Amino acid sequence: MAGEIKELRKDCASYAEKLERIKSAANHVTPEEKEKVCSEQKLYCKEWRRRKRMATELLEAILEGYPKSKKQFFEEVGIETDEDHNVTLP
Repeated sequence: MAGEIKELRKDCASYAEKLERIKSAANHVTPEEKEKVCSEQKLYCKEWRRRKRMATELLEAILEGYPKSKKQFFEEVGIETDEDHNVTLP
């Protein structure tokens, strides 16, 4: 029992030391990780713009021969736009 307590106190001390190192660290993200995340965000934003442009062009082509308004068409088909949800591209 005394051995277990000694072992647990040792573990507790090591965890406390680890916690202090983490708390005192100013930057938790390495520059490589930051660059990777930034490049992925740029890629996803580029794809978002490309797909939005493609969808807009397709919908505009459909609406040329559609007798009702754009808003009515979107409601009938069930299309939700970024503007409906106040989403803007970064």
